[in-house]
Amino acid sequence: MKPSHILSDLVIYFKNFARSREGVFFTFIFPVILIAVFGSIFSHGTGGSVPLYVQNLNGTTGVTQEFLAGLNQTHLVKVHMIPADVNVQNYITRNSVTAALVIPSTFTDAVRANTTTTLPFYYNPTQSSSQFAAQAINLVVEHFNAQLSGTHSIISVSQNTNSVVATSYIDYLVPGLIGFTILTSPMFSTTYIVSSYKKEKIFRQFSLTPLTKSEWLFSRFTGSFIIALLSAGEMIATGVILFDARVILTPLVLPFILLGVVLFVSLGTIAGALAKTEEGASVIGNIITFPMMFLSGTFFPVSAMPSWLQGIAHLLPLYYIIDGLNSVMIYTNGAEAVLDIAVSATLALLFFVIALAVFSWKEE
Repeated sequence: MKPSHILSDLVIYFKNFARSREGVFFTFIFPVILIAVFGSIFSHGTGGSVPLYVQNLNGTTGVTQEFLAGLNQTHLVKVHMIPADVNVQNYITRNSVTAALVIPSTFTDAVRANTTTTLPFYYNPTQSSSQFAAQAINLVVEHFNAQLSGTHSIISVSQNTNSVVATSYIDYLVPGLIGFTILTSPMFSTTYIVSSYKKEKIFRQFSLTPLTKSEWLFSRFTGSFIIALLSAGEMIATGVILFDARVILTPLVLPFILLGVVLFVSLGTIAGALAKTEEGASVIGNIITFPMMFLSGTFFPVSAMPSWLQGIAHLLPLYYIIDGLNSVMIYTNGAEAVLDIAVSATLALLFFVIALAVFSWKEE
């Protein structure tokens, strides 16, 4: 590949992008609107039933079942069980949990013997949902204590904030919308360009020039990467300035932006190359894109979804981009991001190879 060829096509790429009002709007303006709207709605929290994650180390006893039933009957929380054999603090970090309660192994014995026991409660003080969870726990604890003893507290709650990173909804929204832009801008623009260039026989004309397929694709990758970086910077600045978002700027963000661009430019190339018409390419692009927009953690953490939807989310390429961005930008957990990088790199390479195979200058 010759750098001069890539640079020449890159200049054309940026000129075409600047002329596309729709591209500029959906890349730089629309995400800011989403941050402003969702940030305004959720910055003050929401009411209703909130998720409370419970790790039961006491086994299935009548006392623990009564306590869990009491939590659900408050209608303030919906109980989700954490496996007893996992480290609760690691589970909280990996799954973006904002409220978690641990029922210790001595719980039943302590209640039956009227001796004091403490329930560790991990919560996020910046989330109003955590306050709902704490209120529900205190209601049940007070009920148990009133039944067990009228003079002193048998059950108490130990509140811990050190294991739950202080995050708000806007903190999740910023990485999610960065992933949203990495998906939509390269995907839609590449799908449209490939399908329209096929129709207008522009690729046939490219075949008569020194420009190669690899050089043209590399130009798409480079241009999309630069635009994605600019868009990510804009969204981070908007979140921080308007809503005091607490996101970490780290070099580990760059691999996810780069891999996401390669992945979705390749997917867009495949969609455009396989479609017979521009309309068909648009349909294919939408079928690929829209499920990922809403099921990959763009607007809400995947951990808040039903388990069957979480299974679907894990099949979507964008999930690993956004999950990795959450790990490095919110939790500064580079070790957790390694798997996301590995999966994203594998998918990017796979779709790039497929794109090279199905994409041709000479279209009939």
